[in-house]
Amino acid sequence: MTQTAVEAPAAAGSAGAKAPKKRKYNPSEARAGFMFIAPWVVGFLVFTLGAMIYSLVISFTHYNLATGTAPPAGIDNYKELFDDPLVRKSLSNTLFYAVLAVPLEICFALFLASLLNRVRRGAGLFRTVYYLPKMTPMVAVASMFLLLLNGNTGAVNQGLKAIGIDGPQWLVDPAWVKPSIVLMTLWGVSGTMVIFLAALKNVPKDLYEVASLDGAGPIRQFFRITLPMISGAVFFNVIILTINAFQVFDQAYLLFWRDQNNVAPESSLFYAVYLFQQAFRQFNFGFAAAMAWLLFVILLILTAVQVKVGNRYVYYEGDR
Repeated sequence: MTQTAVEAPAAAGSAGAKAPKKRKYNPSEARAGFMFIAPWVVGFLVFTLGAMIYSLVISFTHYNLATGTAPPAGIDNYKELFDDPLVRKSLSNTLFYAVLAVPLEICFALFLASLLNRVRRGAGLFRTVYYLPKMTPMVAVASMFLLLLNGNTGAVNQGLKAIGIDGPQWLVDPAWVKPSIVLMTLWGVSGTMVIFLAALKNVPKDLYEVASLDGAGPIRQFFRITLPMISGAVFFNVIILTINAFQVFDQAYLLFWRDQNNVAPESSLFYAVYLFQQAFRQFNFGFAAAMAWLLFVILLILTAVQVKVGNRYVYYEGDR
């Protein structure tokens, strides 16, 4: 009786307790929030969305920058995309580069992140040193790799020669042009590495301890614990790196196209480089805009496929 009498008022009190009040809408806070995001919104509408709409419009015209005229072209520019052999060649070069570069970047960045994740003393210094290549101007990186990849006196071939291997002509041989650009791309992989490092820091240590007690070795722990737990970061980096790979421009242009002495023009002709040539050397802006929209559609389809496939294998913490 005593217990029931004590529990009854407590139950009645809890039942009668008021639910926490919802926070009221504050117009002043909302206005402040809109003011803070207004510069980004304006910049997006003018310089991104507006530019996209304008490029879509001129892709149906023969736009002339000198005269400012834009005679209608209908779908002629898009028909020319399928008739121009250099469009197909540049797309195949870009696809080959993407298939080669993206997996290597993922593996190399994950390897570096795993090394940094094990560092305890001086971790901040090592992270800074590893990230410095990302801060190096691309022109300086290209100049450095022109020296490193020189087929006769470059440091890369000299190192290979020291171990009995004859290095290729990286910047001359058409078969090694795209691998040389991949090597240059791997130099700036530290941005991807930082994302992996943050994901590795969030993997619960308890999982490794339990796996060790069950007899799982480092390799099995990596594939059964680490990789599934950071699958979201892997998925994000694969999408971003794929998009970047199809837009590769700086590396190819600075290594092969900044002067007229390109000895392997077809092998180093990437889609973005050919688009640049059409727009700012041939001044064929309508055709260049059509090329840009074709690339947009290709990336949209690739991203949709990656999202569809990736959702089957990616682990999210909130999922059951």
